[in-house]
Amino acid sequence: MSNTAPHPQDLLPLTPAVFHILLALADSERHGYSIMQEVERITDGKVQMGPGTLYGTIKRMLEAHLIEETDERPDPAMDDERRRYYRITDFGERVARAEIHRLDGLLAIARAKRLAGGILS
Repeated sequence: MSNTAPHPQDLLPLTPAVFHILLALADSERHGYSIMQEVERITDGKVQMGPGTLYGTIKRMLEAHLIEETDERPDPAMDDERRRYYRITDFGERVARAEIHRLDGLLAIARAKRLAGGILS
């Protein structure tokens, strides 16, 4: 059994749910419902994540150290104390960047094969 930390590439390819959650947390800590709203916003409504998918994915992401729960809270008068807030970890950022690099490579191949020249239906 090895004690070495995984490399970001070891987790690739990411599932769409994991990638969207990492993107949603890239610029701000968020609670679960806010993550769902941000995913919907950044995808122009094309991705709508339900609570089962969201919280199951969050659980796996916490175990993989891609995200962490934070104790910091916004103004308590404007927040529900039952909410759990999450933020992306440094490792999570490295994994997201590795996935972006992987996807960029795939897009370059698609462009070279003239599959990505126009708007896809």
